[in-house]
Amino acid sequence: MRSFVTHLESALDGTKLSADEPRTLHRDRPLWVRYDLDAVARAVSPAALRDRPPTMWRYRELLPPAGDAEIITLGEGMTPLLPADRLAKRFGLRHVFIKDESQLPTGSFKSRGLAMAMTMAVRFGITRIAIPTAGNAGGAAAAYAARAGIEAFVFMPDDTPEINQYECLAAGARTFLVNGLITDCGRIVREGTAAMGWFDLSTLKEPYRIEGKKTMGLELAEQRQWKLPDVILYPTGGGTGLIGMWKAFDELAQLGWLKSDKLPRMVAVQSDGCAPIVRAFDAGERFAEPFENAATLAAGIRVPAAIGDFMILDAVRASGGRAVAVREAKIREWMRMTISCEGISICPEAAACVGALEQLAEEGWIGADEEVVIYNTGAAQKYPAAMAGELPRIDKDAPLDWDRIARGG
Repeated sequence: MRSFVTHLESALDGTKLSADEPRTLHRDRPLWVRYDLDAVARAVSPAALRDRPPTMWRYRELLPPAGDAEIITLGEGMTPLLPADRLAKRFGLRHVFIKDESQLPTGSFKSRGLAMAMTMAVRFGITRIAIPTAGNAGGAAAAYAARAGIEAFVFMPDDTPEINQYECLAAGARTFLVNGLITDCGRIVREGTAAMGWFDLSTLKEPYRIEGKKTMGLELAEQRQWKLPDVILYPTGGGTGLIGMWKAFDELAQLGWLKSDKLPRMVAVQSDGCAPIVRAFDAGERFAEPFENAATLAAGIRVPAAIGDFMILDAVRASGGRAVAVREAKIREWMRMTISCEGISICPEAAACVGALEQLAEEGWIGADEEVVIYNTGAAQKYPAAMAGELPRIDKDAPLDWDRIARGG
C-alpha cells in the first residue's frame, strides 16, 4: 500500500513543505499533513472499511504510514460510543453519548497521537525524543517509545497525577518533575534540543500527532453511519484532538462520504482556572494570551498557552461552536455524578464537558432533541486525587446497623 500524503502545509500562511523529512514548525507555528484526496476517493470507499480490523489504522488511506511494517502499535482499537440516557435526562436532553477513549492501550486518547508520532519517528530514523506533558501524553509517549525502541525523556509538572509519573517510570523513560507548569517543561525540552540531540515531540510541534487524533473524528463518523452529531463537547488544553477532528470532518466532506453537509458545532471546554482559549474567543481574538496562575484538577487542560491556539479558535468559529469555561469547584462533583449515573469511568477533563453540557442546555444553546457527543479523554483511575473520598467503616465485632448501611454511611 502506498501513502497518499502529498506535502506538509503551514497552518499559519499556507507555505508548502516536503513531507520526506522530519519537520517541527514553520515560523514557530504548526503544520498540516495534506493528502491527494482525489486518489484516496479512487482507492477506497466507506464500504471497503467494513472488513478491516477494528483499529485506528483501518483509515490507512487518510493516514501517513505507507506499509504495515512501519506501524508502531499497542493495538489501538475502536473506542465505544456509549449512550448516556440518564445523564441526558438530568439536563432535559434526549440524545447524549460519551465516546470512551479511556479504553485505549494507555488509558487515554493520547494513545492515538503518540502511536502515530512514534511510527513516523521510526520512519525518519529518530532515536531519541523528549516531551513535556501534563500527564497522559507522557505515559503514552513512554509506552510507545518503549515499543519502538526509542529513548524517551519526559518532563512533567511536579503535581502531575502520580499514576502518570509511575507509568513513565515503568516504561523506562527518563522522567523528571519540574516545579512549574507544562509551559516550563516545554521550555526545558526546547532548550535541550541542541545539547541533547532529541526530537521535540511537544503538542503540535510535529505534524503527525494531529493525524493520530484525527481518527477520533473518522471513527465517530463511521460509527454513526457517516452522519455526524449536532454538537461535540471536547476538553481543550493543547487542542490537538479538536483540531484533528475538524480536519477529519473536512476531509470526509471533500471525499463525499458524509450523509449531510451539516457539521457539528465544536465546543472547546476549559476550566475557569485555566481558560486562555475561552478568553480569546470571548474577546474575538484569533490568538490567545497566556493564562496567568493556571490551576485546575483536570491536569490535561491545564495548558496556559497553546501553540495551536489559532487552529482551535478557527475550528470552533468555523463550526458555529463555542468556547466555554466551567466552574473549577464543580469538576469533582460532575465527575462523580456521571460515573454514578452511567458507570462510565470519566476523567476530570470530561467532567468539565458535563458541566458545559449542563450550562449550554440551561441556556437553550443545545436543544432537547439535538445529538451531543462528549469525549471522555482518559480513565478516572488515572486521577486518584480526584476520586478520593472517605469510606464508612464497619466493626466486624459490633452489631450490624442495617439502617446505617442502607444510607451508605
